[in-house]
Amino acid sequence: MLLCLLALCATAFAEEVKPSATTPAGTPGQVIAGVRTTAYTHTESDHIEYGPRSAVGSLLKHGQIRSAAADWSIYPVGTVFQIQGDPSLYIVDDYGSALVGTKTIDLYKPTHSAMNHWGTRRVTIQVIKWGSFAKSLAILKPRASKASHVRKMVASIESRPA
Repeated sequence: MLLCLLALCATAFAEEVKPSATTPAGTPGQVIAGVRTTAYTHTESDHIEYGPRSAVGSLLKHGQIRSAAADWSIYPVGTVFQIQGDPSLYIVDDYGSALVGTKTIDLYKPTHSAMNHWGTRRVTIQVIKWGSFAKSLAILKPRASKASHVRKMVASIESRPA
């Protein structure tokens, strides 16, 4: 019982530690419970101008490896995770203004029907590989002058203690 309590405390502490832009976000294999997830599709009105492309410029994925959007100052670009009970792998290759400042992950779905079917769910994820804050900054900085949510992610990454 005491070991379980210590493990829970250690996990909670690990989630609150903010590494610098050059250090990893956490340890591979880290399990995070209670992650709020939503879904989006490329035909939503706020995504139409981007078409079926992610923020990194690749086609949005929906196969064995699937696209996900998140606040890159929390889940940096390239983070790969698996949802408990789902054999698919998800990669953070997109972001959205409504996600900034939250720990919500938005899962790409190819249709409105699939998006609506997912709705909002709390899930447990296992991080297979943490992405890169440095790569996140390299993509975000040139876009910072155009959008306040991008500036917020840049500022959050740059303010992480060393």
